[in-house]
Amino acid sequence: MTGRAAPLLGRFRAGYVAPSVLLVAGLLYAPFVWTAYLSLTRYDGLIPPEWVGFENFVKLLDDSALLTAIRNTLIWVAGTMVLPVGLGLLVAVLSYDIRGGAWFRVPFMLPYALSGAGLGLVWSPILSHDGIANKLLGVDTAFLQEAPHNTIAMLLVWTWQQLGVNTLLFAVGLQSIPKEPIEAARLDGASGWRLFRHVIWPLMAPLTAVVVGLALVASLKSFDIVWVMTQGGPGRNSETLAVTMYRDTFVASEYGYGSAVAVMLTVVTGLASYLYLRGRK
Repeated sequence: MTGRAAPLLGRFRAGYVAPSVLLVAGLLYAPFVWTAYLSLTRYDGLIPPEWVGFENFVKLLDDSALLTAIRNTLIWVAGTMVLPVGLGLLVAVLSYDIRGGAWFRVPFMLPYALSGAGLGLVWSPILSHDGIANKLLGVDTAFLQEAPHNTIAMLLVWTWQQLGVNTLLFAVGLQSIPKEPIEAARLDGASGWRLFRHVIWPLMAPLTAVVVGLALVASLKSFDIVWVMTQGGPGRNSETLAVTMYRDTFVASEYGYGSAVAVMLTVVTGLASYLYLRGRK
């Protein structure tokens, strides 16, 4: 390629990707910049935003509802790592390399067809005080009324939905593993837990990083199930950070304060993802 043609090719490439870059900037980055600006203002959606600096972020430090939301969000994160991800791996391993294993995974996939809102509508009457769950278990428990039981109950519902997709992803990972290392390990006497721990699990590391990363981000943003089942109540004791952001912004019309919560949630999600990916590397 001549020296004169190289700049022309570079300009062509820049012009080719420019529309996509502008679209991404308009749909993703511009709203975040606007939200970051609103977080530094006092704004109710009617009068023009009033600049207050970091007042909203200082207010966050004294908000007891925010501390409750942080606690519940951490429960969601820890529970997601143990239940949907851990059980998904278990089901995938148990159904791996057996006859009819694919059919064994089908029932776990069906709940994933429901949306989070639909899931909440299905399970809310089941877990209510006079619902079928209390009658079947023979107990008198307010599953959705007391903290942290309500968060744990919603986490179990979330597990019921997410288990199937995690199982499917791990099953795909297991099927993509080369047969030779496994057969060689079996010839050396490895089986059961030793085979999985020292051969299969390391070979699945790249896919595991993807599954855990997706589950981590999803748990940090948990909103729809919580809002439909409890609306963060009673008394805001089951709110997550995403629910707190929604309530403060669109229910209380405190757009500046809600934007501050949104910025904090974005930073926490980005930081958690970065630390996780860095640790995996």
